[in-house]
Amino acid sequence: MAGADGALRCPWALSTEDYVAYHDEEWGRPVHGDDALFERLSLEAFQSGLSWITILRRRPGFRKAFADFRIAKVAAFTDEDRARLLLDEGIIRNRAKIDATLANARVLADWAPGALDELIWSHAPEPGPAPKTLADVPAVTPESTALSKALKKQGLRFVGPTTAYALMQACGLVDDHLETCVARRA
Repeated sequence: MAGADGALRCPWALSTEDYVAYHDEEWGRPVHGDDALFERLSLEAFQSGLSWITILRRRPGFRKAFADFRIAKVAAFTDEDRARLLLDEGIIRNRAKIDATLANARVLADWAPGALDELIWSHAPEPGPAPKTLADVPAVTPESTALSKALKKQGLRFVGPTTAYALMQACGLVDDHLETCVARRA
């Protein structure tokens, strides 16, 4: 669909300016680095059951609350930090998701540098044909199921196959921009 500027974009990206910017500048672009991937993984987990725009608009609050998603810093959060997060109106105050984020940071803090990046990117599928419509974009794939299992096996939480696929989309492991979308990689 054409946006206000006449450029063709994925239809989901046209409902708000926040989505247009996210779609054009971030979604589907390769993301590397353990902290950057931990942020995306955490935000995708918080999104579960909610709209992405809710998370996107609260991302500055999440970054402030979770020390810019620096794994070592979040892993060191105390019970007082957890209590603070549960009261922080700048984030989603879901106890299970907060606890999962803290637990995931503690697991990841013991990993060698680059290990999260390596694990996630090892599940990138071979590029396939560009989707023509949103109906051609899956919610789960064999690769996202395998990634979910690998993350869970390592002790990570809130990383089901659907969340894993959303992570793969957001971090550029797959390019699900529609065939005619201006943001699709060549």
